Amino acid sequence: MEKSVKITLIIAATVLILGILGFIAFDSVVSPSNTMAVQGSSVLKVLPDTTSVGFSIQTSAKTAEAAKSNNSVIFENLIAKLAIAGFDRSDLKTESFNIYPEYDYRYDGSNKIKGYIVQHNLKIELNSDKAEEVGKAIDAGVEAGALISYINFELSKDAENSYKVQALEKATQDARTKAEAVARGLGKKVGGLVSVSVSEFNYYPWPIYTASTGIAYDENVAAAKEAAGSTSINPSEREVTAMVSVTFKIK
Repeated sequence: MEKSVKITLIIAATVLILGILGFIAFDSVVSPSNTMAVQGSSVLKVLPDTTSVGFSIQTSAKTAEAAKSNNSVIFENLIAKLAIAGFDRSDLKTESFNIYPEYDYRYDGSNKIKGYIVQHNLKIELNSDKAEEVGKAIDAGVEAGALISYINFELSKDAENSYKVQALEKATQDARTKAEAVARGLGKKVGGLVSVSVSEFNYYPWPIYTASTGIAYDENVAAAKEAAGSTSINPSEREVTAMVSVTFKIK
């Protein structure tokens, strides 16, 4: 008797569970989730507030230590020349520093290390209202023996963060506006927020000058100085964009 009761209870529980699962499945078919996914975007016109000058110091030697030592000599010379031009050592920032072997490739497919190359990339940032100092920075780099790798108009970190907030706010408002327009067309209203994700915020430095691969030193200097002359003209407005994906309930 006790065994039959247990079996009955098990069967009843199974039927109950299947019934609940069936109701959930049926409900999901006849009453789909009432949500709407939209994308919002924004475009801001911004004025770059920084001009960056990139320096590249490349040295080679038979040993890594010698190549590094030679590189350090030019680096210290660059700091000294910049100081004479009125810049502070803290103005100069390292972007990358690499040491790698230089190979002698042979016809038989073998190769042998013939020395080492040290590449030190740095930059100095200037307020865009001090365009005349760009030429001074270039002259200091050239006198120290460094290459000019680029000159860019950029946003300072504070300006970038400020514009990012503004752009994302506008993109989110755009998403809300789109959702409300679609909901009205359907005779519905926008409800609560379900989810939101930031798809992207696009900002890249705007190049004035970029050194070509394999360019001769004299050509590099001449091209950089010619580009620097154009920085006496105030930078024009540029665009930064943002995009968000937002899901709302509709009712």
